[in-house]
Amino acid sequence: MQPHNPKLDRRLRRRVKLLGNLLGEVVREQCGEEIFRLVEQLRRGFISLAKDGDNERKRRSLMAVISGMDLNTAETVIRIFSAYFNLANVAEEISQQECYKLAQHNGSVSSEEKSFKAILQSFKDAGAKPPRVQALLHKLSYMPVFTAHPTEARRRTTMQLLQQILDRVTRLESTGDAEKKRDMMESLRCLVQVMWKTDEMRLGKLAVESEVINGLYYFSTSLFEAVPVTYRNLEKAVEEVYPGENITLPSFIRFGSWIGGDRDGNPYVTPEITRKTMRLQTAMALEEYIRRLGSLIRVLTYSRHLIDPSDEFMQRLEQDPALSQYVFSDLPIAFMKEPYRRGIAMMQYRLQITLDLVNGRSRSRTEKYAYRNAGEFLNDLRMMDESLRRHQDGRVADRVLRDLIRLVETFGFHLMQLDIREESSRHTLAVSEIAAQWGQPDYAAMDPGQRAEFLTRRLQDRSLPACNEGRLGKDARRVLAVFHCMKRILEEHSPESLGNYVISMTHHVSDVLEVMLLGKIAGLTGTTDDGKLFCNLRPAPLFETIDDLSRVGETLDALFSNPAYAALLKASDNQQEVMLGYSDSCKDGGILASTWGLYRAQKSIMSLVVKYRLSCRLFHGRGGTIGRGGGPTYRSIASQPPGTVNGQIKITEQGEVLSFKYNHKATAVYELSTAIAGLLSASRHHMMSDRFDLKERPQDKSGHLKLMNRLAASSERGYRHLIDDTDGILDYFYEATPMPEVGLMNIGSRPTHRRRVDRSRASIRAIPWVFSWSLARHTLPAWYGLGTALEECVQSEGDAGMEQLREMYRDWPFFHNLMENVQLALAKANMATAGEYAGLCKDGAKARMIFSMIREEYDRTVKHVLQVSGCSHLLQHEEAQKLSLQRRNPYLDLMNHLQIALLKKARRPGEGAEAGGSAMPSVLRTIGAISTGM
Repeated sequence: MQPHNPKLDRRLRRRVKLLGNLLGEVVREQCGEEIFRLVEQLRRGFISLAKDGDNERKRRSLMAVISGMDLNTAETVIRIFSAYFNLANVAEEISQQECYKLAQHNGSVSSEEKSFKAILQSFKDAGAKPPRVQALLHKLSYMPVFTAHPTEARRRTTMQLLQQILDRVTRLESTGDAEKKRDMMESLRCLVQVMWKTDEMRLGKLAVESEVINGLYYFSTSLFEAVPVTYRNLEKAVEEVYPGENITLPSFIRFGSWIGGDRDGNPYVTPEITRKTMRLQTAMALEEYIRRLGSLIRVLTYSRHLIDPSDEFMQRLEQDPALSQYVFSDLPIAFMKEPYRRGIAMMQYRLQITLDLVNGRSRSRTEKYAYRNAGEFLNDLRMMDESLRRHQDGRVADRVLRDLIRLVETFGFHLMQLDIREESSRHTLAVSEIAAQWGQPDYAAMDPGQRAEFLTRRLQDRSLPACNEGRLGKDARRVLAVFHCMKRILEEHSPESLGNYVISMTHHVSDVLEVMLLGKIAGLTGTTDDGKLFCNLRPAPLFETIDDLSRVGETLDALFSNPAYAALLKASDNQQEVMLGYSDSCKDGGILASTWGLYRAQKSIMSLVVKYRLSCRLFHGRGGTIGRGGGPTYRSIASQPPGTVNGQIKITEQGEVLSFKYNHKATAVYELSTAIAGLLSASRHHMMSDRFDLKERPQDKSGHLKLMNRLAASSERGYRHLIDDTDGILDYFYEATPMPEVGLMNIGSRPTHRRRVDRSRASIRAIPWVFSWSLARHTLPAWYGLGTALEECVQSEGDAGMEQLREMYRDWPFFHNLMENVQLALAKANMATAGEYAGLCKDGAKARMIFSMIREEYDRTVKHVLQVSGCSHLLQHEEAQKLSLQRRNPYLDLMNHLQIALLKKARRPGEGAEAGGSAMPSVLRTIGAISTGM
């Protein structure tokens, strides 16, 4: 989080006022004076309500105004405040960019986050010699993974308009010419007017292919520029702290994606979609390289008479005269005296052939000139780079060529590694039918141990019995088709194109072995003609529930000791990835049990990694919100358990946060930089240690561990008492939140439930679970149960208990990060508004009882969190965040109350579909508006 800077805050407030006034002018002109006065009445009324606290008379008066609106007026008001939230976000994004620039200048990002230079200096001060730093840099691996779990309701069209508005505001502030300022103001006003008349709601359900295109948007918008800048900033810091030591920085940033590969509960992610996703990704990378070569050919205009290129480069130019004839068929003498331009033109031509083949366009005569892989293209670029340096033009190479080399090293021809994900029970279904064909009809009835024995025998067989896929049921065929699809992608693209096969809801060893057997049937694993075992399938078990996290050590120990799996793992260079589910574990047991379960699971996993001498990378399935593992990136990474990061981390970037992190170059650089800074900080001990030895790692204090075990158990009991044991809680959830309406939003291809007819908590996906509680201003998945746990600790231990909690907050990054994140979730809640949502429930008495439980736990949690942190109010240490919420809260409260009024109309019984149908579009607009505002 950026530090509070009064000067920057004043600029931010001026921007918000400027954009708000422009919106007001547009509204007055386009909607009329009556609507403008109504909006002003509501705006000022809710600001006054926020200042006065919970003033019931004012609240009722404002609700009367809202309830008296007709649907057309309500929809107009919603659109106005949704537009305001979008413009406020633009103002804050500009402020974030300013904060980042200031941080780079001052050498720190905030009071907690550190710049590259500050972290490297701390390494040097601690005695880290250049070889140690070089070893750490060679080990670094940072992989953000884009997912299509959107609570992001904005259309890409709206995002592009907002980008133009941001650019225009930035230019307006940087010019001093009065006439230019007037022109820019008019231009800015026109953009706001266009935005106002652009429907921010999608007209139809978002298809998977559209989700893929939305994910790709951020590469052309920011990442192709931000990635090289991030590398250069880190290189500069290394040179400043370790001058003249020739420490090199390898390209360690990689991107992954689930979009188009994640089929867990999503019937629309077919093998055809997955293959098309890979083609779209490849095409985007190739198009960027072709574009950059087009720029490069205008710069490297060296004359052959004035330079001495390397022999290797010149031989490469003359290697295939036939290729030259194709490239320069229109003008054979083009660039004859300019070797670099001639080489670039040939590279462009080869890339274009490669792109045509990816897009399905036949190039039979020249097909052989296509690049077979990114490595071939990279070799050509490196050869040119070395040649430039040979004649003392390294400065030019660093300036104009190095960035392209970085991009190819980072993105290859695949752009992002596409992970495949499916839920474990789907594999069991397919293997059951296959086993029946093999004379084992009772596979489904076996216990997990018996299944593992059966699977182990089959995996150890040199060959498998025949499998008649045509005789399998439709669902089993679909599962197996994915493995055939993966094999085809690897043949058509490259080994780097596919990431890991993520197994959702991994409970037992058999869940992983089933995937390996299906892979063997499809030819992804097996034995070569010379008897050598090969494995082109990398499973990543995903542990999501509290129970599965508690047994992760037992499960993985059995897996790594399984002879069939150990052999396959060895064939994959003993590289294992394990994924940890933040969202589902929080939905399952609450924030404290989830966070602590994840912490302990990581330590168990790393102990096994040492025991079996494996290379393991942890994959953190974090969401955008606190209730799904979200929070400031640096803090989240830096507070991981000691000895579990070791230079490598893979982390999900959920759909709802992509636009806030990667919509602009400056914010993308900021996000990448803070994440890598956190990665360096969390890997400090690994660099300083002589040996990769578990015993040498820093250990948490035993007293802290014991207390956290008690706190987690107590918190989970409190959470489960509400969520599992309270009669009517699911009715409350569906009626006191917009959950049913969230399922109607055109914001994603994935259903809100794993099973459509099942309303149980197990069937509800974690994203709509957390999102719906958040929309209704409860935010309870992110804090419920913590207050009870802290209170029980203080009651049983007295002052000593409170002192230990305060010590943990001061000295333990894990606990400090947890408490800071909880403060943010508590600050985003609003119990007065949440109580209004409770009034939507049909059983009023039961709803009041449940809300009373929620309100009491909220008050209890706020009280004890403040006592532990020593704060007088929430977000005392996050002043910028607090001010941002204070600016937004009155308008959010307005949107919440408008949503409540519309939900009453949409859900009104006895009036048929017409009443609900007419109010529903406005309800859906409120969901988008509140989401944008929060």
